[in-house]
Amino acid sequence: MHILSTITRRIGKRRAELEAAGEPAGPIALARILWRGMFHIISARWYLRGCSRRGRMVSTIGKPMIRATGTIELDDEVRIISWPVQAKILVDRPGAVLKVGRNSRLNGLHLSVSHSVTIGDNVRIAPYTIIIDNDYHKVDDHFSDEGSRAGIVIEDNVWIAMDARILKGVRIGEGAVVALGALVTRDVPPWSVVAGVPAKVIKTLTPTLS
Repeated sequence: MHILSTITRRIGKRRAELEAAGEPAGPIALARILWRGMFHIISARWYLRGCSRRGRMVSTIGKPMIRATGTIELDDEVRIISWPVQAKILVDRPGAVLKVGRNSRLNGLHLSVSHSVTIGDNVRIAPYTIIIDNDYHKVDDHFSDEGSRAGIVIEDNVWIAMDARILKGVRIGEGAVVALGALVTRDVPPWSVVAGVPAKVIKTLTPTLS
């Protein structure tokens, strides 16, 4: 019932969007939308076969690069999009853990996990974003293979715009927005907008109901 209600809701929403845009929204157009959606769900079963857990209606658009040496857990309705650029998700050490919450969208990002990255529900991450929880090299020894590692937490309802950089050890609070090209090196307060290099708070948002 959950899957059927979700499909019905999505088709209804898409029909309204087509009608508002003055585009065909009849049975044939809706059948094409349904077919594409089913194809994206089926393709995800193959592309994400190395994941430890896939929730219901997880989908992929395009072919992502997935390396699952550690653990990848994807909750219901997660979508991984590889357009206009391929999404790369690399959980590259035994014991490393990536968790992605319900209804989150990861589009064309580079996500490297050596320790832990937790992404909440309803998170949107735009193309060319880099999220990395490991320095990979020591500051005083550029040829070392061991850098400092620390987990990253991105809470619910966060939007990360294109070309942002999220570094190790940070927590991005609920409802926050990370602006285009921002470099996040420290915690981001909930319901705030951060921008710049390094990222700083430039605006406070009004919290909305989840």
